[in-house]
Amino acid sequence: MCGIIGIIGIHDAAPRLVEGLRRLEYRGYDSAGVATLVNGGIERRRAEGKLLNLDMKLRDAPLSGTVGIGHTRWATHGGPTEANAHPHATPRVAVVHNGIIENYQELKDELIGHGHAFESATDTEVIVHLVTHYMEQGMTPVEASAASFKRFTGAFALVLIFSGEHELMIGARHGTPLALGYGDGEMYLASDAFALAPLTNRICYLEDGDWVEVSRSAAVVHDATDAVVERAVRTTAVSGALIGKDGYRHYMLKEIYEQPQVIGDTLNAYINPETNFIALPDFPFDVAKATKVTIVACGTAYYAGFVAKYWFETLARIPVEVDIASEFRYREAPLPEGGVAIFISQSGETLDTLEALRYCKRQGQKILSIVNAPESTIARESDAVLYTMAGPEIGVASTKAFTTQLTTLACLAVTVARARGAIGPERMQQIAHALREVPARAADVLAHDERLKELAQEVAEARDVLYLGRGAMYPLALEGALKLKEISYIHAEGYAAGELKHGPIALIDDNVPVIVLVPSDGLFEKVVSNVQEVCARSGKVLLLADKKGIDKLGDKVRWSVELPSCDPLVAPLLYAIPVQLLAYHTAVLKGTDVDQPRNLAKSVTVE
Repeated sequence: MCGIIGIIGIHDAAPRLVEGLRRLEYRGYDSAGVATLVNGGIERRRAEGKLLNLDMKLRDAPLSGTVGIGHTRWATHGGPTEANAHPHATPRVAVVHNGIIENYQELKDELIGHGHAFESATDTEVIVHLVTHYMEQGMTPVEASAASFKRFTGAFALVLIFSGEHELMIGARHGTPLALGYGDGEMYLASDAFALAPLTNRICYLEDGDWVEVSRSAAVVHDATDAVVERAVRTTAVSGALIGKDGYRHYMLKEIYEQPQVIGDTLNAYINPETNFIALPDFPFDVAKATKVTIVACGTAYYAGFVAKYWFETLARIPVEVDIASEFRYREAPLPEGGVAIFISQSGETLDTLEALRYCKRQGQKILSIVNAPESTIARESDAVLYTMAGPEIGVASTKAFTTQLTTLACLAVTVARARGAIGPERMQQIAHALREVPARAADVLAHDERLKELAQEVAEARDVLYLGRGAMYPLALEGALKLKEISYIHAEGYAAGELKHGPIALIDDNVPVIVLVPSDGLFEKVVSNVQEVCARSGKVLLLADKKGIDKLGDKVRWSVELPSCDPLVAPLLYAIPVQLLAYHTAVLKGTDVDQPRNLAKSVTVE
């Protein structure tokens, strides 16, 4: 979601703060700002919209100072205006903040009673006023900060600087990630290591409840009880190079085209090329002996888990529940003894998913996470981790993260199936071979890009679009609809094709494109009858199918794209790509901000 960076250093902070914020743009934001200590006081520059606007303000009115904080904000309390942009400040304190202070109204009322005047509509502003209030009572900045942290409820990460205090920066973390960076005569705080990559590779990840006093040369970490604690300092592998588009128009298109490579990288991590057997790392528990598997995630990662449900149940014959993280823990779902819970998250920081993980731990479940960020909170709090090898994904709409999640889940499902005796070594070899063919077949799918670009012109004219699939293609239909909605802003819905006659068929007319995903599998003939129902009602069908499907239905539908024939198990990995490309080209035609669609954030770190 929002992005934070803080520098207490020896060089001008403002240009480096902006560079750090630029590396956090992928998280999504609608305003930005920086503040530095100048001549013993605090000066700020803030702007609505993109960092270009902040750059222009700094060009017209530069900021000096070697101590500073910066922020990209995604509006929660209060609209995306300059007045609501961070940093927020009083004459004595400035803050940048991710998350939500849930009891801000109560605190605000109290502070107004003490004579404080507020300038914004945000929850964040109460932080600086409360710290200032305690300092006015005679507390030091450190004492005032520690007292304030104890009064905030909600999830937050924040960084504070203080007028006249050139050897002090304070950070705090409660439920939302914050990383501490160690430099040469400088120290840093940031939302994640990616923002700090050009500055340092020595990172300490604060634990939940921690707060930290930072000077130019050292840091003192306190836990939630204020006791001084030691936290491990790691050498991070996050690249210092700013990720570029490599000639592509958008990050999303670049990341779609990276899928053959990153799927191959993920497969190489889990399939032994000599034996062609899938070999996962040793876990401290046996997934194959689980009484039940619970898969929890949000958004696109949830749809990856939904596909995995089909794999685990059909291949491994193990009962699976898949759930949306934001709903799961509030149901207080009963979980069986001996159960395994699998959590899927690209960033490893999604707060709903993290809190669901903690619920499962309290219920005695073994925790396996599938993440793209090795040093993330979800990875650190899990009993075992499987890493996707997607690399940095900058576009807000998930593409290569999704297909590498599917790749990892497929390897896991097959391994569990073999361990349970549900499949034999021959079938395991067949699946491993089919998986190893996916990168080449994915490249074949990308060869249809121009055709999908042409078809996007038809979709771009629609107000509503339906996606249909059966079996593991049903979650792909949901994912296709999500992709179209989130980047083109066209209303779209995904349905299980068999449910068509139970209501959605009423929507069919010549103005509603119907995108059908139908590989040759055991449900093929069932989907054929569903397609014929749509065609009989003048529905405009775009058929995504292999040669068998095209031969059977190609003359009955409006449009078709022939995809490679493949083992049904790996079909979701290939059929994900055309729905991504279709959404991408439709969004480009609609003129939307493809990489940073409105109202969306890459990493959602509030509930």
